Amino acid sequence: MTTLLTQIQELLDSQQVTYEIKHHPAVRTSEEAALARGESLQIGAKALLVKDDIHFVLLVLPAHLKLDTKKAKKVLNSRNLRFATSEELMQIVNVEKGAVPPFGPLFNVEMIVDHKLFENEFMTFNAGSLETSIKMRTQDYKRIINPRVEDIAEG
Repeated sequence: MTTLLTQIQELLDSQQVTYEIKHHPAVRTSEEAALARGESLQIGAKALLVKDDIHFVLLVLPAHLKLDTKKAKKVLNSRNLRFATSEELMQIVNVEKGAVPPFGPLFNVEMIVDHKLFENEFMTFNAGSLETSIKMRTQDYKRIINPRVEDIAEG
């Protein structure tokens, strides 16, 4: 069975993306991850699996910001929005909370990325594990994922 990290690496390699893998102690929060990576919290990419009225969506935003549920509902044209349960995370992404990478296409899940993520040259994110992160250029991410970009973060 191919690991999620391997799938991400194969995707990045196939697109000639330069990236750095960082191994660190298990982290539970964006703040802990930034500290363990030795990087600014602002370049962290937080991937949140949510369910709207009918389907799951992966929302990605800078780690120092919070999701604005009102904005997200409006963008999704949805009345309801909730975070995926631990069980749903395992079913859809097969990782625990906090380890979801910002790659919706790997899970056949629609994704929306907050425009503020692209204000930084680099981004870091957990790559399917609480002990492994990847650092890459935001423009490479935008090029290979071609995400829907909206305003979904507070601020």
